[in-house]
Amino acid sequence: MRSFTVIILLILLSLQSFATHNRAGEITYIQLSQLTYEFTLVTYTYTPSLADRPSLELDWGDGTQSVVQRISKTSLPNQVSMNIYKGTHTFSGQGSFVISMEDPNRNGGVMNIPNSINVPFYIETILNINPFIGPNNSPILLNPPIDNGCVGYPFVHNPGAYDVDGDSIAFELVHCRGIDGDFIPGYSYPNTSISFTIDPITGTLSWINPTLIGEYNVAIIIKEYRNGVLVGTITRDMQITIDNCNNRPPVIDGLSDTCIEVGQSLNVLIEANDIDNDLLTLRGTGGPILLQNSKALFPQPAMGTGNVSSVFSWSPICEHVQLYPYQMIFKAKDNGTPVNLVDIKTMFIKVIAPSPKNVMATPKGNNIELIWDKSICSNGDQYDIYRHNGYIGYVPSVCETGVPAWTAYQFIGSTTSINDTAFVDTGNGIGLLHGDDYCYMVVAHFPDGAQSYPSLEICAQLIKDVPVITNVSVDTTSDGEGKNTIIWSKPDSLDYTQTPGPFLYQIFHNTDGFGNPMTLIDSLDNLNDTIYQHTKVDTENKTNYYKIGFVNRTTGNRFYIGESQLASSVYLKADGKARRMELSWNPKVPWSNDTVIVYKETSPDIFDSIGYSLSNIYVDSHLVNGETYCYYVKSIGSYSANGFSKPLINKSQIACGSPIDEEPPCPPTIMVTTDCFLIENLLQWTNPNNTCVDDVVRYNLYYTPDLNSDYSVIHNASPASDTIFNHIGMETIVGCYYVTAIDSFDNESDASNRVCVDIDSCRLYTLPNVFTPNNDGYNDLFIPFPYDFVESVNMNIYNRWGGLVFTTTDADINWDGKDLNTGNDCTDGVYFFDCEVFEYRLEGLQSRTINGTVSLYR
Repeated sequence: MRSFTVIILLILLSLQSFATHNRAGEITYIQLSQLTYEFTLVTYTYTPSLADRPSLELDWGDGTQSVVQRISKTSLPNQVSMNIYKGTHTFSGQGSFVISMEDPNRNGGVMNIPNSINVPFYIETILNINPFIGPNNSPILLNPPIDNGCVGYPFVHNPGAYDVDGDSIAFELVHCRGIDGDFIPGYSYPNTSISFTIDPITGTLSWINPTLIGEYNVAIIIKEYRNGVLVGTITRDMQITIDNCNNRPPVIDGLSDTCIEVGQSLNVLIEANDIDNDLLTLRGTGGPILLQNSKALFPQPAMGTGNVSSVFSWSPICEHVQLYPYQMIFKAKDNGTPVNLVDIKTMFIKVIAPSPKNVMATPKGNNIELIWDKSICSNGDQYDIYRHNGYIGYVPSVCETGVPAWTAYQFIGSTTSINDTAFVDTGNGIGLLHGDDYCYMVVAHFPDGAQSYPSLEICAQLIKDVPVITNVSVDTTSDGEGKNTIIWSKPDSLDYTQTPGPFLYQIFHNTDGFGNPMTLIDSLDNLNDTIYQHTKVDTENKTNYYKIGFVNRTTGNRFYIGESQLASSVYLKADGKARRMELSWNPKVPWSNDTVIVYKETSPDIFDSIGYSLSNIYVDSHLVNGETYCYYVKSIGSYSANGFSKPLINKSQIACGSPIDEEPPCPPTIMVTTDCFLIENLLQWTNPNNTCVDDVVRYNLYYTPDLNSDYSVIHNASPASDTIFNHIGMETIVGCYYVTAIDSFDNESDASNRVCVDIDSCRLYTLPNVFTPNNDGYNDLFIPFPYDFVESVNMNIYNRWGGLVFTTTDADINWDGKDLNTGNDCTDGVYFFDCEVFEYRLEGLQSRTINGTVSLYR
C-alpha cells in the first residue's frame, strides 16, 4: 500500500512539473524575399520543469502549420530559461496573416489568471504582405519579458522595441489569451493602489503600485505603422513577479527628447541616484547603439554606490536620417534584496539632414530659376521647393524640419532626384508677376518622408522690363459717363541694345475679365507718361479690366515687347437684407490688398468712413428697412517688391441699396402646462425679440388633436410681448402644438419645437383589487379609480371556474357583485377580469387591455 501511494505521489509531481512551464514570449520576423520570411519564436520557461520543448508548432495563418526547432536555450536568473526557435515560411501571396503559437503548459499560480496551470499559453504576430507597403521587418524587443517588483513601490518596464526599417511604433495593453487565441475568461489586470498603464509612445509600462505578492501576466501589443498605415503587430505575453521588499527604487534624472543634425555630435550625461545608497548598475539600449555604421556609444554597465553616470554620445551619418525618431532606453538597477528595483527613462532622438546650401534665385523672363549645392546626404530622393510672397526671416527650431504650414510658404514642386539641383518656377506655367518679391526655401526629401532642415530664404523679383500696373480707381460713377484712372510703373530695367526705343504704351480694356478679348482704347508715346483716364465708361454696372502693352517703335524694328498683368476696378455690390446692407467686392489685381476702408453717404454727396475690412465683406447694421443707403470702398495694398509706390489706393464706384426684410425671424421656443381636471393646456413661448431679432410683431399658434390630423392655426397673438395662451374647450387634453413668429414684413419663422400632450400626463384608467358589496354605503360597487379621457371599455368578469358573471361597456363598471346569469349574490372569493380600455391618445382612439383579479367580501 505504501509503495502504491508513493507511485501516485510521483505521478502527481510529474504532472505538476510538466504543467508549470511557459511564462512569457513573443514572435518576430525578418523578410528574406518577396514572400519568404524567417520567424523567431522566443519563450521564457520555468527551468526545473520537465515540460521541455526542443520544438514547437507555429501556425502560419494561411491554413498550414510547421514544427520549428529550438536553436538555443539560455539559463537566466530565478530559474528562468530563454528558448529561441527559428523557422522559415513562404506565403502563397499577399494578405494579412496571423502567425501564432499555442502551448498547453502555462505556469501555475498566476495571480490574475484563474486556474492558470490549466490555461494554455498563446502568443501571436500579425504580418501584412502588401506590395504597396514595401519590404518590412517586424520590430525586435531588446528587453526580456521577465521582470520583478515590490509591493508598495512603483514598477516600470519597457520592452525596448526597435524597428530596423524606421517605422513608427505604438504600444497598447491587452488581456492575455488562452485556448484557440481567445481572451482568457476571468482575466484581469493586476491589482494596483493607483494605476496600471502603458505609455503608447514610449512603451514604458507603469504599475503604481503593486499591492499583493505573486506572479502576474500581462500582454502588450506592439503596433508598427508606416506612413500612417498599420503594417503589423506583435503580441508579447510577459510575467512580473512581485515580492515584499524594504527598499526604494533608484531614480534616473529627467531626460528630454532631442534632435541632432548629421555632421554634429550629441553628448548627454545619463545619471541615476539611489536614496538608500545601494550599488547601482546603469545600462542603455535602443536603435542608436545597434546600428552597423557610426553607432552611438554608451559605456556600460556603469556602476556606482548611491550614484552612477555615463555619457551617451552619437555622431549620426546620412544613412541614419529617417522620418521617425530613434529611441534610447536607460535602466538603472539597484542591488536590493530580495528584488532589484529599477527606474527606466526613455529619450527620442531625431536625426535630421543638413539644409541645402548656397541657394541662388535668378529671374529669367517671367520665370525664376533656382540652383543650389547638392546635399551631402545622397540617400535622399528629391528636393522640395516652397515659395512665399515676401521675406519672413524664418529660422527653424532644433527639431523643426521641412517648411511648416504656419509660415504660409506654399509647396510649388519637386526635383526628379537628389542629384537634380535646379528648379524653374514658372508660376504653374503661366509666368510669375512683376512687382512681387518671390522668396524660396529648398528642402531635401527622403524616401520614407523625412525632410531636412530648410535652406536659408532666398528672394528675387522679375526684371522690370515691362509696365507694371498699380492702380485702377473709379473717379466717377455712371452707367455711361463714368471715369476710371489707370496708373502703372514704367519699365526701369530695359536692355537698350535689344530694345533701343522709342516706346509706346497701349491701353487695353474689357468688362469680361481674364481669358476674353480686349479692346485697344488708346496709346501713349512718352515713356514717363504713366497715368491714363478712361472716360465715358460704365462704372455703375460693370467691372472694368485693363492691361498696358509695351511696344518698341524703332524704325524698321517695331515689335511688341510685353505687357502688364490684367487688373480690374474695385466693383462694389450692395445687397439689402433685414435692417442691414451687406457689402462685398472682389477685385482681380496682381498686387495684394490687405485693408479696405468703407465709406457711407452721410448727407448729399458727403461720404464718411464707417469702418474697415480685412476681407472682401462688410456689413452695415441697424438700418431702417426701405431707406436708401450709398457706399464706396477704398482698397489699400502693395506689391511685395521694392521700387513701387506704397500704399496702392483704389476706389470703387458708388453703390446704393435699401435694406429689405425677406428673412424670417428665428422661431420661438414653446412649452405646455396641462390641467387634466379643467381640460386645459397652458401654452407659453419665448419672444425672439429678446434674443435674436427685434422686429417680431405677432405669432401664429398651431394645433392638431392627434398625430393623424393636420395642424391648423387656433390663435393669433399680438403684440410680440403676448406669449401666453390657455387652450380650453377641448374634449381631451390630448394634442400637439407649435408656434411661429411673424415680423413686420410678414415673414413667418420656421416652426418652433413641437410639444405634445398625451393622457399619460393625467390619471390613467386603473382598477381596485377588492370591494365589499354589503350595502353599508362603503365600497359597495366595483368601480375604477378616478380616470380621464376613456371613451368606453369591454369588461368581462369570471369566477374561478371560468364562468362569466358580469360584462359591461360602461367605463364606470358599477358591478354590485351579483351574477348576471342568476341575479343572485356571488359568493365571497377571488374573481378574474379582462378589461379592454378605449382611450383618447395622440394616435387616436387606442385600446389597452388590463388583466387582473378582484376580491369580493361581504
